[in-house]
Amino acid sequence: MQQVINQLPQTQGVLSQTEIASGLKEALNKGIEKQVVKLTNVDGFYKNELVKILLPEELKKVDKGLRDIGMSKLADEGLKVLNRAAEDAVKTSTPIFVDAIKGMSFTDAKNILLGNDTSATAYLQNSTSTALYGKFNPVIKNSFAKVGADKVWTNIITKYNSIPLVKKVNPDLTDYTTNKAMEGVFKMIAVEEKDIRNNLASRTSDLLKRVFAIQDAK
Repeated sequence: MQQVINQLPQTQGVLSQTEIASGLKEALNKGIEKQVVKLTNVDGFYKNELVKILLPEELKKVDKGLRDIGMSKLADEGLKVLNRAAEDAVKTSTPIFVDAIKGMSFTDAKNILLGNDTSATAYLQNSTSTALYGKFNPVIKNSFAKVGADKVWTNIITKYNSIPLVKKVNPDLTDYTTNKAMEGVFKMIAVEEKDIRNNLASRTSDLLKRVFAIQDAK
């Protein structure tokens, strides 16, 4: 009988709340190591339809206005540099997200573990976004300057505002790109969390196997 018991998956009774939380943190960190790093490559945002940053609603008229006067190339460049800034920023700010995961405290780890496929990511996003924004926004601002997005968009807005009879615009693209880049990071972490929850082969440590066996048994 003891041999049979030993072969059964670990159950919640032998795992503490701390161990469950540690397993969930490991899953989120694995999301950064495996998925978020993809965003830091050239076209990591721009050619990934899941996270590609599109123009905000107020700038769609700017895009159309430029194309209407034969400036399609400038309009295309404007979209590309937003994504380039996000790619550059994530490259230098990954430790911000790692620290956020280390510092998070699961008040009810079991409920998160037994939730939907992206419950841990959603918890991280909801509990850390405000603090992360404060750290990530200046990183995005620096990346705007680094990839030349600030100059491109100054040129775009100046040219658009000079078109007769248009309503002038002055968007806060740093704020917009910060939010969209953070959103992209969390989406990619969620991809990995979902994989760990549904694919036994993705549980690459003993802790992940033990913790997510509880979810499997629900």
